[in-house]
Amino acid sequence: MPYSETLANTLRDDLGTAPGMAEKKMFGGLCFLLHGNMVCGVTRTGLMYRVGKAAEPDALTLPGVAPLSFTGKPMGGLVELAAEDASDATRIALTTMALAYAASLPRK
Repeated sequence: MPYSETLANTLRDDLGTAPGMAEKKMFGGLCFLLHGNMVCGVTRTGLMYRVGKAAEPDALTLPGVAPLSFTGKPMGGLVELAAEDASDATRIALTTMALAYAASLPRK
């Protein structure tokens, strides 16, 4: 099952058109990058965000957010949000965290 184009459009709206934003098909889904660093993406089941290890505990307190584990093992600094739990407030909070983390990294 491919990723949801509706969720992809929602993320496009959340991220806006900041300079340095790009899209790339990865992991069987669609990822959004800021200056080459992953910010977030759409998977087959929902959304993923790269918030960084320091912000991960705060992200996990948001409704519906869980550690990302494609292989059954949590991936540090990455969280997922099921499509049915993707409220505007939770998405915006995660987007803010993910953009801040990506902006803190060296450009690729």
